[in-house]
Amino acid sequence: MDKKLKIVTIGGGSGYTPELVKGFITRYDEMPIDELWLVDVEEGAEKLEIIAKLCQKIIDKSGYPIKLMSTLNRREALKDADFVLTQIRAGQLSSRVKDENIPLKYRFVGQETNGPGELLNAFRTIPVMIDICTEMEALCPDAWLINFANPAGMLAEAVLNHTNWEKMISICNGPLNIEHAIADALGVDRKRVFAEFVGLNHLVFAKRILLDGQEVTAFVVDQLVRGEVKIDNPGVSNWDADFLTGIQAIPMSYLQYYWKTDEVIKAEQQAANNEGSRAVVAKRLEKELFSVYADSDLDDVPGILSQRGGAGYSECACDLILSLHTDKRDVQTVNTRNMRAIDNLALSDVVEVNCLITKAGPIPLTTGKLPDALNGLIQQMKAFEKVACEAAVTGDYQKALVAMTINPLVSSDTKAKEILDEMLIANEEYLPQFDLTQLKIKEVIQ
Repeated sequence: MDKKLKIVTIGGGSGYTPELVKGFITRYDEMPIDELWLVDVEEGAEKLEIIAKLCQKIIDKSGYPIKLMSTLNRREALKDADFVLTQIRAGQLSSRVKDENIPLKYRFVGQETNGPGELLNAFRTIPVMIDICTEMEALCPDAWLINFANPAGMLAEAVLNHTNWEKMISICNGPLNIEHAIADALGVDRKRVFAEFVGLNHLVFAKRILLDGQEVTAFVVDQLVRGEVKIDNPGVSNWDADFLTGIQAIPMSYLQYYWKTDEVIKAEQQAANNEGSRAVVAKRLEKELFSVYADSDLDDVPGILSQRGGAGYSECACDLILSLHTDKRDVQTVNTRNMRAIDNLALSDVVEVNCLITKAGPIPLTTGKLPDALNGLIQQMKAFEKVACEAAVTGDYQKALVAMTINPLVSSDTKAKEILDEMLIANEEYLPQFDLTQLKIKEVIQ
């Protein structure tokens, strides 16, 4: 391709950015980048400076003529961009600590993309994403918005169904990692494996697995049942053998929050009482990571990054941009409108499915009806996502309460109200769409 690209990464001070830059360099011959902009907010200025210095050394080592710019001025960066990547965390890791620890007080799952934590994460992040889309309409109306921020599926739901912006795709490394693990279990190259994914972000299943076009789903499930391979096992314990055989699909490990809830809560409480919740550990790992990144002799991505989680993100993001840019028409698993991929869901619902990636965007591959065993949970979660997005966009407290209550991980409307009120007040500075005056008055009276 003759055209050289301008790519903007919002959340450029993220620890994942050096791996992303390495991915761009690997694909430079097919996807030549002229300008790469790293953007962050004032709170992330110090990290952005460290990341920009390391990325510049990585680029210099490559020998490619990529111009690297870093800024705290988002509008300056967005002008005439071809691709915009978002890897933001509204409220930084400090808000994630609240997302995890407040629900645990009520004996609910504390997690940034499941349960009450997911809802507040969405409430903080959706307004930021909408602002970015508004700026893109004015400054780079032909650009693609590629999102990796959590909750990825809900952010796509909000943008595609509550704004005028159409060129938006959310990605997750989960399906790609599962496909890699299936290939490893079969002892073959990943290109020989096709996994048919169905569901929602962090609620997705590999429901059919092909090897060289031949059905091998039952064989792979049987290997997993026998404990001969580990494909995407839950963190707390393996799936029950009879259960896994019964559903005849590979569930993403995040399903542990719904199907091993008691075990997860027990493990989370134990962690919170000892080394700290996952967010506390992540803050510690991030501090270690950035101390390594700041090393003046470092000019590559260090191995410590793998401990932070998110492995495979750069592969997902770079492959998607390459396919959109070159009209590659390969199959990737992304979050986009359902259209007619899943019969059980509305055409406009955002789903995570296999898509043909073209220059015009993703074309979802038809997968038919969801298996009955999977349909109920996916339907309930999609209802939660849609109501949550309405609340996030409008600041409607009652819709927020409905969303909290119908989440499968919340067991009581009265507890839902208590936890919602506490989490709204705890996140007030990041929730401009909500009027919390009455809640604060109530809190003072109590």
